[in-house]
This record gives sequence, C-alpha cells and structure tokens, in this order.
Amino acid sequence: MKRTLMAFLLLGGLALAQADGAKLYTQCAGCHQATGQGIPGAFPPLAGHVAEILALKGGREYLIQVLLWGLQGQIEVKGMKYNGAMPAYNGLKDEEIAALLNHIATAWGDDKKVQGFKPFTADEVKALRAKRLTPQQVLEERKKLGLK
Repeated sequence: MKRTLMAFLLLGGLALAQADGAKLYTQCAGCHQATGQGIPGAFPPLAGHVAEILALKGGREYLIQVLLWGLQGQIEVKGMKYNGAMPAYNGLKDEEIAALLNHIATAWGDDKKVQGFKPFTADEVKALRAKRLTPQQVLEERKKLGLK
C-alpha cells in the first residue's frame, strides 16, 4: 500500500510539473501556436525543429539561452526565413524555464526523435543564467550550432 501511494504521488508530481510547463506555454502559443506549428513567415514552428536543435551538441544550452535572453535576427526553419524578435523570459524562475522547455520538447513528440533525451532541469538553467547574453549574441550561438 505504501509503495502504491508513493508511486501515485510521484506520478502526480510529474503530471503537475508537465501541467506547469503547459500552463507557461500559453505565453508562447500566441506566436508559436498551441500546435507548435508557428505562423508561416511570421513566427517559426517549434514542433519538429526542437528535435533538430536537441540533436546538436550544444542544442540544449542554446534552447535555454533562447528562453533566458531572447533571440533577434534572421533565422531559417524548415526552409522558411523569419526575421523578428523573441522576447527574453528571464523573469521566470529556473524551474519554470525547465518545465516550459520540457513541455516544448515533449508536447509534439520531439523528445522521442532524440536519442537519450533527458528532461531539462532547473540546475541547467541556473548554470546558464549567469552568462548574460543579448538576443543578437543568442543568434550567434545559433549560427555556431550550424543552424541558419
């Protein structure tokens, strides 16, 4: 009975963490849409593209930087060019950014496309928070990954 209760509490806690990321994503959905498909020519899709980023060495760090410091400048996703500005979300707590990234990575199955995907942690976010970047510097980090 004790073991069953502990398992239930653990699963409930994981579901709650996922729900927090989903709730936080409502701030992103206006641009990237609830489906993660974005708006062609205006806001890039996350669905599918997050897996591409996560598969790259340094991709996890880059995604954290995008949320912490924003992104500004021309990028290309799935053959379409975008030239806008994503705001920084560094006002969120480390655990909130981790939950949001976990939602973005799992909501459309991108985590299943990346071998050995591990959920983002608040410690990962905290470690990168000290490295303050401008949105243009985040764009340069994107280019270093080989992304347009």
